[in-house]
Amino acid sequence: MWMKMWISMRPSHWVKNFLIFAGLIFSQNLFSPAFFFKSLFAFVLFCGISSSVYILNDILDVKQDRLHPLKSKRPLASGELSVSSAFAFSIILGIMCVVLSFYLHVNFGLIVVIYFFLNLFYSLYLKQLVILDVMCVAAGFVLRALAGALVIDVVISSWLVVCTTLLALFLGFSKRRHELILLENDAVEHRKILAEYSPYFLDQMIAVVTASTVVAYAFYTLSPEVMEKLGTKYMDLTIPFVLYGIFRYLYLIHQKKEGGRPTRLLLTDKPILINVVLWLIAVFLILYL
Repeated sequence: MWMKMWISMRPSHWVKNFLIFAGLIFSQNLFSPAFFFKSLFAFVLFCGISSSVYILNDILDVKQDRLHPLKSKRPLASGELSVSSAFAFSIILGIMCVVLSFYLHVNFGLIVVIYFFLNLFYSLYLKQLVILDVMCVAAGFVLRALAGALVIDVVISSWLVVCTTLLALFLGFSKRRHELILLENDAVEHRKILAEYSPYFLDQMIAVVTASTVVAYAFYTLSPEVMEKLGTKYMDLTIPFVLYGIFRYLYLIHQKKEGGRPTRLLLTDKPILINVVLWLIAVFLILYL
């Protein structure tokens, strides 16, 4: 049972929580032991609360997931894990993470609570509202970035919040497109909101957020305020990595018919993985050397 519970926690999705470290890295406190371990603890707690949310979401969507070619293999949808056991584990895990989050930092605890209820409200209602469903998912990424800054008491750049929002929207709309293409006539049975989307409509929104993400990141790296705060004028050298990453993802969406699971692509697509590593190295060299 515990192995099935572990699978339901979706550990591969924890890669999203690395956004917690954005505040640590860009505040140039990476080598501060106190800040680093606070951020690391915050990362672990966010992994826990997000897993609690994932399990609750699987419980609420168990009937629809059984109609999905991939999600039907999940422990709850396949019947390998009982709903009662999963629900009890999810609640206990969620309570533990919330209590420890407030112990770590009051403001961080508030973000964790907001994240939990935002996702619960999403599972119950917001996922039925066109466009807002994807915006809600994007808000979860922004909350991760804010949580990482609040836990070490640093101010996160508004540009970084904008870039995070736009990138999350790009991934969210891309995922909707993949679901629509993959499920074809069964799409609405799996996720009713897909009836409100079409490949053309999603392509239009993807085009808007793609261009906006690149422009926002460029403005961020070229902003005099950011240059003064970071003490460097070379952040613009990281723009090519962002361009390649977005172009590569668009290639996977349109040419390879992928994009349904962004976290899997980040971990398995070698060009994207190498690009992210090179971006991180470039950021490290520019900010710390």
